[in-house]
Amino acid sequence: MVKQLASRDIKNYLKKGPKKVLLDVRTQEERDSVGKPDGDKLELKTYFLEIKRNSFFDFVKKFKAFNISQDHEILVICKSGERSQISAELLSKENYKTINISDGFEGSAEGEGWINCGLPVKF
Repeated sequence: MVKQLASRDIKNYLKKGPKKVLLDVRTQEERDSVGKPDGDKLELKTYFLEIKRNSFFDFVKKFKAFNISQDHEILVICKSGERSQISAELLSKENYKTINISDGFEGSAEGEGWINCGLPVKF
């Protein structure tokens, strides 16, 4: 089961130690229109890899090309938490430690979202 983390809790969670990265699985169009997380300001290396509904195998293959060690926790984010949940589950099956940002970048019924919590954003 993939752990869930609300955006409002991210800063405190990051204090629990290093070896965490952020994976944004939104489309380029989404990132261009509302911005993208600026993980550098949180000392959180950020990767961008769109997940497409009919190419889950390609998603995992492309993720592995980042060469992220399996001892890192992968915090996964999308617009509202749904695609990131799927992505986190796929990576979890490949023995990565994954955490779904449950309210996503823009917010959902689960919470305010990254951008509305005042977490760093760049355009």
